Amino acid sequence: MPAFPEGAADHRAALLAGWLGWTLDAFDFFLVSFCLTAIGREFHKSDAQVAATLTLTLAFRPLGAFIFGLLADRYGRRLPLMLDLVFYSVIEVLSGLAPNFTTFLVLRALFGVGMGGEWGVGASLAMEKVPVRLRGVLSGFLQQGYATGNLLAAVCYFFLFPRFGWRPMFFVGGLPAILALFVRFRVKESEVWKKTRSANWSHLGRAILSNWKLFLYLAVLMMAMNLASHGTQDLYPTFLERQWGFGVGRRALLTGFSMIGAILGGTLCGLFSDWWGRRRVMIAALLGAILAIPLWAFAPSLPLLFAGAFLIQFLVQGAWGVIPAHLSELSPDAVRGFLPGFGYQVGVLLASPVNQIEAVFARHTSYAIAMAATAAVVFAMAAAATALGRERRGAVFGE
Repeated sequence: MPAFPEGAADHRAALLAGWLGWTLDAFDFFLVSFCLTAIGREFHKSDAQVAATLTLTLAFRPLGAFIFGLLADRYGRRLPLMLDLVFYSVIEVLSGLAPNFTTFLVLRALFGVGMGGEWGVGASLAMEKVPVRLRGVLSGFLQQGYATGNLLAAVCYFFLFPRFGWRPMFFVGGLPAILALFVRFRVKESEVWKKTRSANWSHLGRAILSNWKLFLYLAVLMMAMNLASHGTQDLYPTFLERQWGFGVGRRALLTGFSMIGAILGGTLCGLFSDWWGRRRVMIAALLGAILAIPLWAFAPSLPLLFAGAFLIQFLVQGAWGVIPAHLSELSPDAVRGFLPGFGYQVGVLLASPVNQIEAVFARHTSYAIAMAATAAVVFAMAAAATALGRERRGAVFGE
């Protein structure tokens, strides 16, 4: 990790807490993606019906961002982050104990509340502490906790699922509760928040309402970005099973390999955005992803399938790697805990039907055609939304 100036231990601890929180959040989320067909078999549901649980999780994320984001701007970043980590850990363990599909649906909705709360609070805490000159590359590192969580879910699926089935995998999702202890004893409160916090709820409410135009833009941008991300990741293991006939091992291997591409792409594009600008790098990555679609969805051989999976995630998550820095810089100090996270998660809500749309579309055509067509449209949307915005690269927080 790059060297930090004075206060290095504090910066590292905040960045590590945010990264681990997002990693374990994504790990828990993607367990459903890997186990989708197995869950469907146990509860006697179709792919589209189980995919609805992914949609439900995404749809409830704005509620978590709203609750925990308000708490983060009013009472500080640390306490809401700890509460959120414990909450979604408990829900994840209970998901593995669900006696029927209705209970599973309710628990996945509650998990969405916890998942929605983590990103905004963790990102604001980390981005307010890291050095300005390294904000882009560390933004990429932070955001790719999401890809790392997907990779860990693939590893867990490979080793645990063949032996124990899908339920014990969700018990591993209780680990974030331990991370709350790390935040309690190792992470200090944001100095930027201390300098700029609202005096009362009324003051905070006025600050939020005065930035309504920015919120609308962030919601549209994040809708497009989430369509790009979830449209290429959530049903990919199902695509490999239905389209290629892959078993557990190959699905886990290929998905994990694509996440290595995501981690590299997110970190490198974050670094490049420090040099060339946030929007320019995001647009270049998204347009490059359009060109990579044929290789990703219609690869004629196994080596090219691996190459396409790696490349598409390198580019899509490359654009995503810029997001924590970009949204934090666009947001005023007084609402940085709330606005980026809530805008992000409202975008998730607007994008949440993408899994069901792809599953239904695939039933009438094929997973390759459904996912390729969806990807082409949403990549273009995300590039256009990025181009229509502005940026404040290198903004100094707290002044």
